[in-house]
Amino acid sequence: MTASLNLRAFCLSVLILVLGLGIWELATPSLETAGELTEYERLTGGGGQQARVPPPSDVITKGWEELSDPFYDAGPNDKGIGIQIAYSLFRVLSGYFLAALIAIPVGFLVGMSPLAYKALDPFIQVLRPISPLAWMPLALFIIQDSQGSAIFVIFICSIWPMLINTAFGVANVRKDWVNVARTHELGQLATAFTVILPAAAPTILTGMRISIGIAWLVIVAAEMLVGGTGIGYYVWNEWNNLDLTSVIFSIVVIGVVGMLLDAAFGWVQRAVRYEE
Repeated sequence: MTASLNLRAFCLSVLILVLGLGIWELATPSLETAGELTEYERLTGGGGQQARVPPPSDVITKGWEELSDPFYDAGPNDKGIGIQIAYSLFRVLSGYFLAALIAIPVGFLVGMSPLAYKALDPFIQVLRPISPLAWMPLALFIIQDSQGSAIFVIFICSIWPMLINTAFGVANVRKDWVNVARTHELGQLATAFTVILPAAAPTILTGMRISIGIAWLVIVAAEMLVGGTGIGYYVWNEWNNLDLTSVIFSIVVIGVVGMLLDAAFGWVQRAVRYEE
């Protein structure tokens, strides 16, 4: 039953993709055969290839060109898509794991201690709604390094979902399990690692999965602001060149990488799931 459902879902997805690409292809003329310049092109001095929304066939061709040599380096403003993604992933994972080192222990403390919860909750509720990009000017002023500032922004946006989900998971561990640990005279540290952590792991992984998605969203915007390298800078640089084919290709790449990151955490989340 499940295999049949998955097969039908896959076929439907392929059908939707083909139909969508077909409509897009028919609705947009090829960049090579585009006609007269638009008013926007005349004002900006651009050609038809730069100012028109390209059809998917041109995006696929561009993708093949980029992916055939993804790690070339022809200077500061001309690097392959593989290098740009590598820079972005480095920043995302650096800030993300720094956030995990703080969020998970603090989440444990908040979840296990009502006193810590009442003391820290006002700070969490004030800081959590602040847009991560609002921290960028302050980070640039204090850190005075674009890469360090981008990592800090990823850190600050990743910490809250992990902290909140960890605290929730720890606080909702069944009291019977904790009481059994006490009857076996386990200390608080042993109870945390052998009872609470395995029980709260699915909820913790949910927070980590949410955080990695937010981090990947934010790094693209952050790199548009600070420039230099990364997939966000790549998008912005190609827009400045009015190369919409590269812009759309990079958007697809951003989506695929985000999907792979989410799928990786989804696999880990399923691996730690348990049946009561």
